Amino acid sequence: MKEKFDVVVVGGGMVGAAVACSLGGSSLKVAIIESSPPLPFAPDQPHDLRVSALSIASKNILETVGAWEGVVNRRFCPFRRMRVWEAAGDTEFCSDAIDYPELGYIVENRVTQLALLDRLQEFDNVELISPVSIKKINYSVGKPGEVELENDRLLSAKVLVAADGGQSRVRQTVGLGVTSWDYKQHALVIYIETAYGQQDITWQRFLPSGPQAFLPLTGNYGSIVWYNSPDEVNRLKSLSFEVLKDELIAAFPDCLGEVNSVLGVASFPLKRQHAQEYVKPGVVLVGDAAHMINPLAGQGVNIGLLDAAALGEVLIDAAKKGLEIGDVTVLKRYEKLRRNENLKMMTVMDIFYQAFSNDVLPVKLLRNLGLGLAERILPIKNKVMRNAMGLEGNLPKLARGERIV
Repeated sequence: MKEKFDVVVVGGGMVGAAVACSLGGSSLKVAIIESSPPLPFAPDQPHDLRVSALSIASKNILETVGAWEGVVNRRFCPFRRMRVWEAAGDTEFCSDAIDYPELGYIVENRVTQLALLDRLQEFDNVELISPVSIKKINYSVGKPGEVELENDRLLSAKVLVAADGGQSRVRQTVGLGVTSWDYKQHALVIYIETAYGQQDITWQRFLPSGPQAFLPLTGNYGSIVWYNSPDEVNRLKSLSFEVLKDELIAAFPDCLGEVNSVLGVASFPLKRQHAQEYVKPGVVLVGDAAHMINPLAGQGVNIGLLDAAALGEVLIDAAKKGLEIGDVTVLKRYEKLRRNENLKMMTVMDIFYQAFSNDVLPVKLLRNLGLGLAERILPIKNKVMRNAMGLEGNLPKLARGERIV
């Protein structure tokens, strides 16, 4: 029997779950499919290697859909300060300057995902189907998309939401193309225990070989991100934790403090990818299925959550007006809201990355001038800070803390 839904979300990660939560309590019948649900959380577990710096806008989205409490009840680390520097330039941002208690929050991806999945199960109009694998996706223009599951359920959808990552099966099935390229760097993520107590600062130091970053975690733990050539990252990753700790101490600045131990490592290549279009009739891309961004400023999950918030707003508004939610003119409104915004963020990150990843003298002079201006001219500094926090631009209602249902 074919089961009819208004919206079927493929992928129950942070962004897909946020789409489902944004539609929770509405008149729309929603299904969300996740093949690999996250493991339960326990407070005494080590921190996960995969963490994100959630902006104030992301926190507003989670709070407005009712999921932020699930984060707070698990584990998160607020930060008030952010420092950026290189050999000849230095600037530090502090939330006090714009009368905010925090700049953002370091949260394990699994914690955010669990909070959202818990919340969406409280909505009568949303069904979580997990764990389950997809057998086949059927799509043709003019007909509802169909998802055949390995448990023999067949779901049809007026709107099929691709929230299934950078290698999106939905995107490939419906024929939405991407433009992509690889950067010549990998990122090594290192989970450490430090001699410092819980910190309230995140920082990045720029070197010609690539940035070095620190993200605070709860207690005396932190996450290090070390950008370097693929060969060097592979070499570092192959070292014993004790030897890697020695390399870390030798290479990183003194503000890292004493490293008691290395507890885990992972690595990933840096890649930029952007869908040439976000929508087709009855299909829409969100999160990594639509865009993959340089992780330099930690904006990937934040722009993905803004996608989710904007899509929820567009679909609910269309349903209230009696419009056909899968019509391409409706979905194009979402694309108009998000594609150029995401492209701007991706371009800014690329410029920043290129400017700080070389030792050419004119470029060095310009970037040092930029850091100096950011430090000395408060209106510029505060605007940069507000942009990083997700407080500027054409924000969806949920990101402003306004309900849409």
